[in-house]
Amino acid sequence: MEIGSRYRRTAPVVWNLIIINALVFLAQFVFGGLEDLSPINDWFALHHYRYDGFRVYQLITHMFMHGGFLHLLLNMLGLWMFGSMMEQVWGSKRFLVFYLICGVVAGLTQMGSYAYTFWNIDHSVLSIQDIDAYQQLLGQNATVGASGAIMGILAAYAYTFPNTELFIMPIPFPIKAKWAIVGIIGLDFLGGVMNSASDNVAHFAHIGGALCGLLIVFTWNRKNKKRFY
Repeated sequence: MEIGSRYRRTAPVVWNLIIINALVFLAQFVFGGLEDLSPINDWFALHHYRYDGFRVYQLITHMFMHGGFLHLLLNMLGLWMFGSMMEQVWGSKRFLVFYLICGVVAGLTQMGSYAYTFWNIDHSVLSIQDIDAYQQLLGQNATVGASGAIMGILAAYAYTFPNTELFIMPIPFPIKAKWAIVGIIGLDFLGGVMNSASDNVAHFAHIGGALCGLLIVFTWNRKNKKRFY
């Protein structure tokens, strides 16, 4: 109890975000939200703006949903490992603002990716049958996850603690945080450009969240740089 209480005192926003994400995942599991085509995904996952079910609030709600337990576990582990430190550095209010902005920008970047991917269809004249089929396709292409916001946190961590050594599986040796974030962004860029049909990762959303995080932390530290080591 003492350890848990101390953790909640030092990183209350991180703690509450983890709880909210876990509760939302439980609701997804109970009400069928882990399936591609489900009312919950229609309402709260992020869709292409051309989809009939698109709503602006999905830019926020999508970041509290996940596609599976491993997806949730890895994101919450990253939030706990790096977010708790950044919340202690910035304070709870600033950390929450940072988290939400990075998540929204990641969502906007993903919508830009949708616009590029479906550009030809969006600017074609479709029959009624084709429109129905296209709407079904868009309904299946929904984005969920806190990864974009957490990539922003990771980027901010790498900027603030650039020489901290991290162990990233399966690499058998430590890597400094500043090089780790460059490598992760690079891999996401390659994954986004290659655009494999079997790849369901929102690579450009990750990049958008990371670049947004770097921009924010650079702006905040422009006059009073806080780099600890």
